[in-house]
Amino acid sequence: MSGILVVGSVALDSVKTTAGKSVEALGGSATYFSLSASYFADVALVGVVGEDFPREHKRALERRGVDLDGLKTVKGKTFRWSGKYGKDASNAETLATHLNVFKEFKPVLSDAQRRIPVVFLANIDPELQSEVLAQMKGPKLVACDTMNYWIESKPAAIKKLLSKVDIFFSNDQEAMRLTGAPNGLQAAEVLADWGPSVVVIKKGEHGALMKVGSKFYVYPAYPLARIKDPTGAGDTFAGGFLGYLASTGVHDDVAHLKRAMAYGTTMASFNVQDFSTKNIEALERDLIDERFHEFADGLQIPRAESLAKSRRAVPA
Repeated sequence: MSGILVVGSVALDSVKTTAGKSVEALGGSATYFSLSASYFADVALVGVVGEDFPREHKRALERRGVDLDGLKTVKGKTFRWSGKYGKDASNAETLATHLNVFKEFKPVLSDAQRRIPVVFLANIDPELQSEVLAQMKGPKLVACDTMNYWIESKPAAIKKLLSKVDIFFSNDQEAMRLTGAPNGLQAAEVLADWGPSVVVIKKGEHGALMKVGSKFYVYPAYPLARIKDPTGAGDTFAGGFLGYLASTGVHDDVAHLKRAMAYGTTMASFNVQDFSTKNIEALERDLIDERFHEFADGLQIPRAESLAKSRRAVPA
């Protein structure tokens, strides 16, 4: 198999924002990632749902060509999360979390899944992420994400995991909490010292920054006047980022990494324009590329002439 393997949650989300609400809609880190990445590469999803998981949600993933052989249905209820956002769309207030069947999630990869060259370990238990990685057979690119729950409960396991991954995604608050650094830039430096060659710090409506080697690259968010639902934006970003890289087969070139940041930003911008996964289930690649180029063009800053050339000669 080629493409990307993603291991993470598939959930039913209930969300309330200033723009409205959704009830038991399709959600989960692996879901958002898979839908986003599917516009660039083949995606195989490994996760678990309960017997109550709606067939229509599976069809939404299947229509995007996502391989669901690794999505197991077991007796019990599907993982559920509910939350709300106020005027600050960057922070969700969790109202309830019911892990249900996800609590006993212990993925065993097939031989074909173990040979997939790119793997994304979504924000599940870091010890479980390490167990999944141990099953892989020489992946060319390994990326992961995490969340505050694991940062609080298993920081040592996260640090151990990061010594084995190439790319780490985190939002700025999580990165600062994990490292103890006072800001995102310093947090990225600490995280890079732990292992990843690329660190991406997401800053919500304020964009994202990427550290590659000794250099930082800062990107704004795509400008949107209205945001309906920011749930899953980070995983959608990661899907666009890794999906693009997987499509090129080049994982360590700075130019490709820069484009990956722009594609991640582009995909996240589509995601937040509607509730749940509605806006990323049926996009057209031409529309994605159009917004990508619009965003990329906006980042172009002409070099200034040197002061020595632009100054008029001063009379003696």
